[in-house]
Amino acid sequence: MEQDIIDLYTLSSAVRDGLEDLFPEKLWVRAEIGSISVKANGHCYMDLVQSRQEKVLARAKAIIWNGNYRILAAMFRQATGSPLSAGQEILVHAQVNFHEIYGFSLIIDDIDPSFTLGEQQLKRRKTIERLEKEGLMDLQKELLIPALPYCIAVISAEGAAGLGDFREHLLGNAYGFAYRLDFFPATMQGEDAPGSVAHALGLVEGSGTAYDAVVILRGGGSAGDLSCFDEYVMAAAIARCPLPVVTAIGHERDFHVADMAAHLYVKTPTALADLFLESTAAEDERISSYATRLSLAFHNRLSSLLSSIELAQGRVMSSVRARLDEAGAALRLIETRISATDPRNVLKRGFSLALDSRGVRMTSARGRAPGDGISVLFADGRLDAVVGKVTVQDTDNG
Repeated sequence: MEQDIIDLYTLSSAVRDGLEDLFPEKLWVRAEIGSISVKANGHCYMDLVQSRQEKVLARAKAIIWNGNYRILAAMFRQATGSPLSAGQEILVHAQVNFHEIYGFSLIIDDIDPSFTLGEQQLKRRKTIERLEKEGLMDLQKELLIPALPYCIAVISAEGAAGLGDFREHLLGNAYGFAYRLDFFPATMQGEDAPGSVAHALGLVEGSGTAYDAVVILRGGGSAGDLSCFDEYVMAAAIARCPLPVVTAIGHERDFHVADMAAHLYVKTPTALADLFLESTAAEDERISSYATRLSLAFHNRLSSLLSSIELAQGRVMSSVRARLDEAGAALRLIETRISATDPRNVLKRGFSLALDSRGVRMTSARGRAPGDGISVLFADGRLDAVVGKVTVQDTDNG
């Protein structure tokens, strides 16, 4: 039995020697950062894990000594846009190490940031596939932004440059168009960003305000800074929002899952402001064209009515003239008849007119007596005489 007994130190030393013989050279090791902490002395300690379906298959301690950590951390952040943090998939160049007291560990002297970026792309693709499988990718496309957007909910980080650019460009527009902007602050970078944006969207939905659109703004950044916009939590919240969501995240080169899930996306906050201004200007122009068309239609109608009135006036004047002409002809006929029966005209034709002493025309000899004064009118004068004798014919006997 004594031959099978070995003390712990001897065993640990044998394990160390065996590992050194098994892995004499440094290795490239792929793992996920389970936890990370930087001590006061500048050394970085990690807990590296490998999981499958949320089950941990392997775990190991890793160390980056102070001198290397400052260099590697800066390089990693510059390349990926984000610091080394829990949850990241990394590819490290490390020496297998075993210490009799501290046990197994990996001493890291290099990190390949391109691997992490590649893992982010793989994660992005999986997020897209999940959204498509759940039928979320096209939900926002079924919504409509009003032709005259006015009331807009804005989700962005407080004091963000992109937010300032959007507000200044939209509210200071040369047209004088007015807009209402309600601000909902959210974290727009890092691992807290997806949940923060999802929470802000929930506040917008629960506000009771019928917003015309919800905009999510961020003024650009590195690929790592913007990787949060490829997370499922944020994209799903955008897709499920009952209001049309428009994103303006990053610069020209950036396109994220959040953009895909949104109703519409533009490259920059300034471009988003232009989008609303162009929509309002187009509707304003359309309304102005209606006003012009109404004015033209009114003038055309007025011209038509005036033409009708002028035509009616012409017809009335024509009718009046015809009536006047008829009346004039009738009047002239009457005048002719009156003229024909005028005693003066009769006298001119050789006739004479007898008047009694009272000046009344005499039409008969009857009732006259000798000595009565009479007057005889001729065309060229008058004779005053006295009746000497009256002779009356008997008309009854012929």
